[in-house]
Amino acid sequence: MSTSATRRRRLTTGRALAWAYLIAILFVTIFPFYWILRTALSDNYALMANPASILPVGFTWGPFKRVLGLATTEESIAEGGSGASVEIGHFLVNSLIYATVSTALIVFFSTIAAYAFARLQWRGRDFMFSLFLTALMVPGILTLLPNFVLVKELGLLNTFAGMILPGALFSAFNIFFLRQFMLGLPTETEEAALLDGAGRIRILFGITLPMTSGPMITLSILGFIGMWNDYFWPLLVTSDESVQPLTLALAVFKQSSPQAQPDWAGLMAATLVAALPMLGLFMVFGRRIVNSIGFSGIK
Repeated sequence: MSTSATRRRRLTTGRALAWAYLIAILFVTIFPFYWILRTALSDNYALMANPASILPVGFTWGPFKRVLGLATTEESIAEGGSGASVEIGHFLVNSLIYATVSTALIVFFSTIAAYAFARLQWRGRDFMFSLFLTALMVPGILTLLPNFVLVKELGLLNTFAGMILPGALFSAFNIFFLRQFMLGLPTETEEAALLDGAGRIRILFGITLPMTSGPMITLSILGFIGMWNDYFWPLLVTSDESVQPLTLALAVFKQSSPQAQPDWAGLMAATLVAALPMLGLFMVFGRRIVNSIGFSGIK
């Protein structure tokens, strides 16, 4: 057998193994989403009778109607629902406010701090940046209790301010990420602007920020997703439905069943509705996220 034929055989085998691996990873990643959809399209009574079915059991749109408030109590109970409802529109708005305002404040203040560390010369800058980096080594769970006590003493429990402010002014990772990118930007334009009499604030907003838009959008998307999925911190500081995000509403909906088990079909339907904005966000901006992380670099 010739060398070229052996090389072709090895290449074909390698490609086959690579494709098999990718298909396996894709299956493991996508199957939970399919299982959620299959459960959301099932009747609860039929689901209990045949829980291992791959296809929806007793196909129905009832769970989505219950979640969206379109089903009556009688219709809900007839399909194995609890009769409880969730004002998903109200909680979606709460989640949108919480995630949007938090993300905007975090990225804004992180950008200003990153510019100070990357472009300004001041005594103790490098030492202070090292202190900032130590925050990356502190588990977030350790800061929950001090932040809760602070929010309580300020009288901000059950408010959007109480949920947003503790994490809005400082993000060690965001500052580090943006600083590393700014260090790689050319300084000639900024130096020319300084010679023309422009101030640092004008340079920051007129020159540096437009060149940093890619990483800022990346951090905004990742931050928005993190805030949208946040559960434990809102659980600590809110008990009023007027400000609770959707993640807490789903937990309450799960526990509201007076029957032997929760309304799993309705819960999965609500989960899908809650996940749709994030799926759309990834579909639109997924390539930008990968590219921004790729070219930002570590210097």
